Amino acid sequence: MGTKTVDETGVKTDEHKTDEAAEAAEATEASESIEVTKAAEAPEAAETDTPEDADAAADEDTDGTEGTAAAPTGVGQGAGAVVSAGLGIVSLTGSWVGTVASARESLMGQLQTSSSSDVGTLIEKGYGNAWQATAMWGGIFALVALIVGVVVLARPAFGAPGRPQAPWIKSVAWAGVALGVIGLLLAVLKYTDVLLGLPATG
Repeated sequence: MGTKTVDETGVKTDEHKTDEAAEAAEATEASESIEVTKAAEAPEAAETDTPEDADAAADEDTDGTEGTAAAPTGVGQGAGAVVSAGLGIVSLTGSWVGTVASARESLMGQLQTSSSSDVGTLIEKGYGNAWQATAMWGGIFALVALIVGVVVLARPAFGAPGRPQAPWIKSVAWAGVALGVIGLLLAVLKYTDVLLGLPATG
């Protein structure tokens, strides 16, 4: 009852139909296992790629940070401009170095003269040399202020191209240059007795 044979016309028996159904089920299971394997491998590939992408992004961020840190910030130029202006003011108002040098020259003049010296010698030794020492130190401060201001103004020409100098740095540097020029001019006039020279003794 349970088995049928294949007749000469090629009709399949129940056994052949059962075998074909089993083979179809096995093929379906194999395809499903392949799909499951591919789906399991996909997250692993994504997880593998993600750290590399993160490392590349971190490297890019690091490179960008280093580039920004290496770029000039203008702090040195600003400090130089302030120093130039400060030295220019000192050259006009006087400094403790000039005061000490003036007192020293006055003391040496008094030691080199006596009560029997004439008035012209007393004035020259006691006050003239001290006045010239003050003018000399004022001129030194003015010259340094002028040089520093010019260097700050000329620095962008030797720095990174396309990076403009801050306006306040230019303003302060120009102020230092102007004060240096004025202080240097006054120092020369005082040292040569053109400005506020010693009184004539007749």
